[in-house]
Amino acid sequence: MRRKLPLGEGETCNVACARVALRGGVEESNGEALTASVLAVRVGWAADLAAGMAARLLCEHWNAADVSVLAGGAGPDGRPLPSHAWMALRRLGWALPDDAVPGEVKVNDRIVRMAQEQAGRTLRGAEHRAGVIAGILAAWPANPGKRTPEEWDAVRDAVPDGRSLPSNLIKARTRQIDAFLAEHGRLPTGVFDLEKPPRAAKMLILAAVDRQQATIERHDADPARVVLRLQLPTRPDPRAYRDWSWVACPITLPPTVPTRAVLHLPTLRPQGARVRADLSFTHAVPAARRTGHTIALGVDWGLNTLLSAGACRLHDDGIITTSGAGAMFRATGILGKRDRLRRESEHIHAKLDQYQRLALRPGEVDRRDASDTGSRKEHGLGTACESGLLAARHARLSTEKQRISAKRSELNNALAKQAARWAVDQALAADATVIYLEDLRSMEATGQGRTHNTRMSQTVRGQVVAWMRHLAAGTGIAVVAVPAHNTSRLCPGCLVPLKHCAAPDRPNDRGWKWARCSNPRCGWQGDRDHGAWRRIAARGLTHQTTTSTDRTTGKMTIHRVIHKFETRAVIAPAPAADTAPVRSDRSKTGARARNELDKPSVTTRPVPRRRGVPSTNPHPARQAGQAGQRPEGHAPKAPTAAPGQLPRAAHRGYQGVTTISTPARPRHTPRGAALGAGFHLHAHATPPRWADPLSRHTQHDYGSSADQRR
Repeated sequence: MRRKLPLGEGETCNVACARVALRGGVEESNGEALTASVLAVRVGWAADLAAGMAARLLCEHWNAADVSVLAGGAGPDGRPLPSHAWMALRRLGWALPDDAVPGEVKVNDRIVRMAQEQAGRTLRGAEHRAGVIAGILAAWPANPGKRTPEEWDAVRDAVPDGRSLPSNLIKARTRQIDAFLAEHGRLPTGVFDLEKPPRAAKMLILAAVDRQQATIERHDADPARVVLRLQLPTRPDPRAYRDWSWVACPITLPPTVPTRAVLHLPTLRPQGARVRADLSFTHAVPAARRTGHTIALGVDWGLNTLLSAGACRLHDDGIITTSGAGAMFRATGILGKRDRLRRESEHIHAKLDQYQRLALRPGEVDRRDASDTGSRKEHGLGTACESGLLAARHARLSTEKQRISAKRSELNNALAKQAARWAVDQALAADATVIYLEDLRSMEATGQGRTHNTRMSQTVRGQVVAWMRHLAAGTGIAVVAVPAHNTSRLCPGCLVPLKHCAAPDRPNDRGWKWARCSNPRCGWQGDRDHGAWRRIAARGLTHQTTTSTDRTTGKMTIHRVIHKFETRAVIAPAPAADTAPVRSDRSKTGARARNELDKPSVTTRPVPRRRGVPSTNPHPARQAGQAGQRPEGHAPKAPTAAPGQLPRAAHRGYQGVTTISTPARPRHTPRGAALGAGFHLHAHATPPRWADPLSRHTQHDYGSSADQRR
């Protein structure tokens, strides 16, 4: 297979990964078919051998001197180390310990390469953690629970690249060091004193081997099918090379892998009775530009509304206008389900701690706890089989906790991927070449209450950004982080501080959702998040010449706001001729326009447009509502759905956004999540439908998707 990817003009290479499953294989020596479970067992035997050798290497070189030499990139002779970790370890002379492999077990050199590759990657990654821990220890605060502004500046200066490091990472490492101090009575000397050697994962990194261990080839007739050939042991402890045999595994590629992509050897991960393969591939994509953008998509973060986005256009004369009314991605039901899983996990964790405490010997239990006997009786624990029951219940709850943790991880990953996919689709629909999103890496959740702080700390902003960069790279769209200073505080049309209220029909009630401009010459009002994405997109378009690209990661960032450019980052209103026409009065209370075909009436008595008195209607009269409604009529249907029937939000993509005051009723609970309706029922997203950039503009932005469907 050709390993060099041909590139055209304006194209660049993009490395992506697709997760596929090995559903079986064929033994090449005798033609025997292997099921998925048998293949998983044989892959697990090879992974156990590689993981054991990698663990021994990690224990041998888990120290500051070896990690510094490996991460420094130069060997003792001054020559640069190879990029492959296993080659770097062999250049340094870090041989495998003698006791890493039992004497009777026979493995080839390629299995040793995979173990060295895994250990080398882990040791290289420990250099960053060592620098963070060393910087925090060098600037240890007087009160670890709350740093002063001066102490924050000191720790960011001491930590490598501390100015762009998230605050929650520094706080998490501080709590870890504080727990070590409380347990040992001293500060750790570094990360190698603070943490034990990391655990070696059970996997096979086939990228570190050559054709003597594994190969991958496409099918000649069908490019979507490939064949992976690799050597696997026939027993858990192979004693000779005859205990290794070639196995051919057919793989069906997902549609996300292009036919022209260059495939690389995957990483195999045995998971129960299945084998997951992380198949990496290289394909050609349009190169993303750093500058020269005229249409940009601004993205703002939120809690209930996870993402709010809209497109803006930069004209030749420097004027910035909006394209459409904006859109929203709301995941209230998914966030509620995740919060319920979190509470369940915390409850199980508390029960595990209780069982562990009760499993101690009576002398080790805290004597001040007078409820110990009652707790034992409450749990039904006897004196004879107490330890056995505790161990069984502890193991059962540990399994349940791992299951809930895996479900939370999958839910977060699915939510992040869907939100990023929605944002990229919005950019494609608006013909945008760049996505500007606010940089919230330094945002902290403090002082807003326990519930708000917990929700802020569990947001998946990092995963959303990672998926957004990955998906946008395949279409040539640049993703640039923009400073978030004053994006929700100032008016997008005149940069005057906004006045916030609860709703547009309650301007005097305190709130934060609805924003009004206090400048009478501007008069903009709209949803707070919709004003924020306008500010983000305008700031990115005016500051695009200051965009910097990280050489190692390729991430684009605008680090600071320049006043000269910020004064031009305003959204100009559309011309009066392009304003949408005002609709005629269609209410029944207004004057009736006479039709020229109407004949003149013979009587001068005016015909009432509404009934003056109730008619003889057997149905109960409805309450008086908004103007234009009849004073009586049939009783309205109940707003709630029938038992067992999903609400209206589950049908026809209803995406209405509440922009008026919420009626006095009990708190809304998503019924779809309670009924198990699935992920997409409560991940509401406005469809990517954009108006012509210069056709319509409204000063009153309600941000409702119902207006976009008209």
